[in-house]
Order: sequence, then C-alpha cells, then structure tokens
Amino acid sequence: MTLGTLYGLGVGPGDPELITVKAFRKLQECPVIAYPKKLKGSKSYAHRIVEVYINPSEKNMLGLVFPMTKDEKTLNVEWAKSVEAIYKYLEQGQDVAFVTEGDPMLFSTFIHLMKLMKEMHPEVQIETVAGISSFNGSANRLGIALADGDDHVAMVPATEDMEEMRRVLETHDAVVFIKVAKVLDNLLDLLEEMNLLYGTHVVTKVTSDEEIIWNVDELRGAELNYLSCMVVRK
Repeated sequence: MTLGTLYGLGVGPGDPELITVKAFRKLQECPVIAYPKKLKGSKSYAHRIVEVYINPSEKNMLGLVFPMTKDEKTLNVEWAKSVEAIYKYLEQGQDVAFVTEGDPMLFSTFIHLMKLMKEMHPEVQIETVAGISSFNGSANRLGIALADGDDHVAMVPATEDMEEMRRVLETHDAVVFIKVAKVLDNLLDLLEEMNLLYGTHVVTKVTSDEEIIWNVDELRGAELNYLSCMVVRK
C-alpha cells in the first residue's frame, strides 16, 4: 500500500480567517488531523483555529503532547512517540495534516517533528503549506510598516544577552522580538537607554479573540503570555 503524506499546515496567528485556501483544502481532504495537545486538557492554539473548519466527528483527531522540558532523554522519548503515532496512520495510506500556528517552517513545533520523521521513516513524503506568522499579524494590527525601500528588518528571539540585543537594534530599521516574556524588563531598560521606547509596541495572541495590545507604559513588571511579540520601529 502507498504511504500517506504528512502535511505541515500553517494556520495563522490566531484569527481563523487568516488561513490560506490551500490549508483549508488540506484540512478538508486529510482524514487525520494532528495537533499539539496540552497536558491539562485545554485546546491548543492551533486546534482552536482549525475547529472552525472541520467536524471532529468526521476526522481522526490526533492530539500529541510535546513536553516543555530541557531534559534530552524525556524529549527524545516523547518526540519519538509522536512520530510513531503519526506513522501508524501514514503506513495505512492515510494523509495526516499536522496543524501549527503561524508558519510551519518558522519557529514551529513541526520543524523538529519533520526532522525526526525523516530520520526514523525517510520514505515518508512531507509537504508544508505556508501560513501567516505572528510578526506579520502584529505589524498589520499595529499599522506599522516593517520594511520599505532598503530597510533592514530582523526577527529575533529575545535573550538575556542585552549587548546582542543592542547590536540587533542598532543595525536594523525594525526588529520583531519573540519570546520576550522572560527578559521584558531588561529589554525595556535597553530600549529606554537607546531612546526607542517611542517606537515600541507589544501584542499578545495577535489577531485572536484573546488579543491584547499593550500600552508601553504598562509593560514594566507585566507577566506576558508566551505568545507575545514586541515590535520596535525606528
């Protein structure tokens, strides 16, 4: 029997309408929908987006748990379980759509899943469908042009290395920081020092029904959700 195809579907930053026609078609066609599943049982971000377009009773819904830990042994075991869970359907000739918020090839869970599938089952055909990322969504919701003409733009995971963050800010016209929650106050100090707070904006869960657009004056000491972006435009 011919193996099924594994599709990585980008389903956008939060608003269910920000999904491509191709991703919509694949959701209709694929008999198996795989999605990141939260341990506490609440629906994942991607799951909430796609449930607008599918009837779960007509699909095999495959929830996969990806533990938030740095323990390599635990990670290897759990990731391998997810690959094998997907492969059980693929070897039956069924296509599987793995849904991920944003774009599947940009800071997504699908990237490691794809690499591991290629290692464990290199015979499996894998295709991805591009999605709108949170940095695109943030720029449009804020009405900020990220690039024009010869502008330089960077998208950077925020880290504790403030000298590196300074270098990025100095050498680009616009910077989108992701994963800002853990270093928020340090980053605000740096931006204030560089006189860039006037061009700083933060959005949480952009375009979703839980979206928060923060006032920069209220950010210091705030506990941001992991799905938050900081946009800095000179």
